[in-house]
Amino acid sequence: MDLVALVAGLALLEYGLFVYLCGQARGRFEVPAPATTGHPIYERYFRVQMNTVEQLVLFLPGLFGFAHYVSEPWAAGIGAIFLVGRALYARGYIQDPARRGPGFGLTLLANGVLVVGTVVGALVRLF
Repeated sequence: MDLVALVAGLALLEYGLFVYLCGQARGRFEVPAPATTGHPIYERYFRVQMNTVEQLVLFLPGLFGFAHYVSEPWAAGIGAIFLVGRALYARGYIQDPARRGPGFGLTLLANGVLVVGTVVGALVRLF
């Protein structure tokens, strides 16, 4: 489980970086708290942060469930795809929201495989 825990920790660090960048953008573009709208570039950073937390809700239980029911090494590998997807999503969305597609696609693929694998693996064990 060490490799899976490492991937989970890296995902949380990546999210922490997005939180930090969003905070920096809030200051740079003078968007006072608690506002979540203002400068369009700030809003891109904010959406990256919020979309990532939304995806983590699926990712983390899916990652550990897949590792438990299917395969730890495969869970870690699919988790690495998630990390790359989030990085591409952030880079693309901040540059131009229309460029978020490839990163979002990798995120969706990784989360889909992890969650479906968890459910199927649990069902196989039950029956």
